[in-house]
Amino acid sequence: MSDFFAAYQAPIIFLHVLSAVVWVGGMIAIRFAAHYSFAQLETPLKLARTAHTLRNLFAIVVPFVLILLITALIMAIAMGLHHGELKLLAFAKEGIWTVMALNLGAMILRRNQAQRFIDTLDFAAAAALLGPIGRVMVPVNIALGVVAIYLGVMLGH
Repeated sequence: MSDFFAAYQAPIIFLHVLSAVVWVGGMIAIRFAAHYSFAQLETPLKLARTAHTLRNLFAIVVPFVLILLITALIMAIAMGLHHGELKLLAFAKEGIWTVMALNLGAMILRRNQAQRFIDTLDFAAAAALLGPIGRVMVPVNIALGVVAIYLGVMLGH
């Protein structure tokens, strides 16, 4: 793995950083740009636009999460991060990305359930599922993502 990483170090690191930027940056854009715009809409339209936007975000983000995971594994193995003096940082970063991925999975499930309620015009049930995504789940992932990116910078030195 070390030889593979040495041969493709720049593209691997580039894909890793790009994936983190797309994931965290996408959530920031949705939370601070789209979220407030949707708040101005009437409830049925707001819920439909929110569910649609989240579906699009998740479709973009999921492949980058997979790239992030693959590149992280390559780097951790090739650089021996699980056995060196930086292992606590490496494990912390992996733990953060794991929590973020689980949170993302929960958001996807909630969005999909909400879409079914929107389709049957049960807007109260849809709102109950979508509300925590914007108020809690996305902000948690943004905060964790920023910390993980910082840890990545520390690991890179």
